[in-house]
Amino acid sequence: MRRKDREMPREFALEVAANCEWAVVSCITPEGTPYGVPVSVVSDGGALWFHTAKEGRKTDCFAHSPVVHVVCVGNVERAADKFTTGYESAMIEGRCTEVTEDAEKIRALRLLCEKYTPGNMGAFDDAIAASLARTGVYKIEMLSVTGKAKILKKD
Repeated sequence: MRRKDREMPREFALEVAANCEWAVVSCITPEGTPYGVPVSVVSDGGALWFHTAKEGRKTDCFAHSPVVHVVCVGNVERAADKFTTGYESAMIEGRCTEVTEDAEKIRALRLLCEKYTPGNMGAFDDAIAASLARTGVYKIEMLSVTGKAKILKKD
């Protein structure tokens, strides 16, 4: 990292990943070109999880090469009187694999729903029964995690 003064510990980066509203997962297409897509992620501390359709460009990419790069950004703050922005970020290199075991899929989907739709958890079991078979769930094993932040000074 070029700006060592902004480097943050791994634990900080994991917190950013756990709390971000969305992340960008970048991968390589079967044609060899880069492809990035925003996803809603959840973390259990050891992995990132997201859901998607079972077919499509990103799933083709993961089948071609499971190597991914994830960017998570949080707490963006614009400085009204300066040409700068405050932020927190996490950069994660990992291996993305499809989750095929139902129990693991349900666990990941429960984590996602608890984060993004906590008010709907009463309908979770019915939603799982109706859509589990057609829902793709992917796990990103985190191989490298770095954090960075720029905290704006209050005058």
